[in-house]
Amino acid sequence: LTMRLISEERKLGTWELLLTAPVKDYEIVIGKFFSCLIVLLVMLMLTLYFPFLLMVLGDPDTGPMIISYLGLLLLGSSSIAIGIFASSLTPNQIVSAVLATATLLLLWLSNVTSTLGDGDLPWASLVRFLAISEHVRDMAYGVLDSRDIVYFISITAFFLFLTVRAVETRRWK
Repeated sequence: LTMRLISEERKLGTWELLLTAPVKDYEIVIGKFFSCLIVLLVMLMLTLYFPFLLMVLGDPDTGPMIISYLGLLLLGSSSIAIGIFASSLTPNQIVSAVLATATLLLLWLSNVTSTLGDGDLPWASLVRFLAISEHVRDMAYGVLDSRDIVYFISITAFFLFLTVRAVETRRWK
């Protein structure tokens, strides 16, 4: 969804038109972010058939299902923010996709490095906290923790901030 957002506009030459429009840089980035988030919401809404079918045929616990969908939405929003940031760094969409995938993979697997050695390293708890997989796992089990929500919102805000800064620096080149 995100590898073409900014990089393809630069390649096609429409980025200059967008930058000369009477909108601010953060409005461009937020608009692109929310457009991707709406596409993600539509894709998630298409899967609501299965929980509906479960409710018709049985009596499932709806709490864990709702929390899991919230976790998917938060994971998707942070992935979109990382993808938009990668797209703002390069004019090549393939490089953008590889950069976003590498960043997400690094964040997903960072908890593996905390278990290397004796596991009691001073940075192990920080690396474990930065791992996306640690926060997704709790939500997939139906556990709603405010630390997980704050984590995903922080990752999203941080990478959107970096994207706005990247767009601002590209404006003056």
